[in-house]
Amino acid sequence: MKLQSLIAGLALVVASALCAPVHAQAGAPKIEHPYARATMPGQPNGGGYLKIDNAAGAADRLVAASAEVSKTVELHTMKLDNNVMRMRQIDAIDVPAGQTVELKPGGMHLMFIGLKAPLKAGDSFPVKLRFEKAGEVVVDVKVEAAAAAAGHSHGHGTKH
Repeated sequence: MKLQSLIAGLALVVASALCAPVHAQAGAPKIEHPYARATMPGQPNGGGYLKIDNAAGAADRLVAASAEVSKTVELHTMKLDNNVMRMRQIDAIDVPAGQTVELKPGGMHLMFIGLKAPLKAGDSFPVKLRFEKAGEVVVDVKVEAAAAAAGHSHGHGTKH
């Protein structure tokens, strides 16, 4: 009888582990301070930012992202072109081994295209980041007040 109880208990532990969501694979880069700026009603797009710490991993690339809050998520960069800051979609973001890459206002960032509702300060939502080698990493993105990142306007409400 004790053996049956032990086997049943072990089976429950294994089943629970298999059903738990996998947020990162071994060697996956560590994601720090994932956040998005709050948006105004009617604003079609929003920006997302984070740090990718790859101190313990091999070189990798962030190749895609997705979130339920928008129709699509694109990887973007900002560059000065003839004294004008221009936002462009990019295919991937390199994450060198032993380094940290920052997605921040005025630089590389996530672009939430076709927001389904405004992003409200204090809310949070999951974002799936897909890395070429490490696979999928799910992060909880906190929405911060736009004033918290004041001084960094780069056209999230405009078409491009």
